[in-house]
Amino acid sequence: MRVMVIVKANKDSEAGKLPDTSELAEMGKYNEELVKAGIMLAGEGLHASSKGARVRFEGSKRTVVDGPFTEAKELVAGFWLWQVKSKEEAIEWLKRAPFGGGTEVEIRQVFEAEDFGEAFTPELREQEERIRAQAAKRK
Repeated sequence: MRVMVIVKANKDSEAGKLPDTSELAEMGKYNEELVKAGIMLAGEGLHASSKGARVRFEGSKRTVVDGPFTEAKELVAGFWLWQVKSKEEAIEWLKRAPFGGGTEVEIRQVFEAEDFGEAFTPELREQEERIRAQAAKRK
């Protein structure tokens, strides 16, 4: 199963404070362990919400709101995409992450094609596979 591991923002990340060399080295070591174990598929940090925007959809109306956004604890500062056998395995890996200082991290399972049942018709599955193949070529 695939899971997204979501690192919540905090006051420092929203202020644009970057990790120091020691923190970057610790995270690099941890990411290497994840890759060697076949767990990590992707992982990225995100800029502060002050550099972002939100688009609200109401019928045919689109409203754009520029950041920053309040409530840092509700924002995302970074993420990993992991391939694991179970939620419990993801939790065990996450417990080893080099975080401190009240960092909050969330684990969420990613939908797979079979989760959508009959609504995900063979034609829609074929379209999805084609889109993913095209996207993979652009890397």
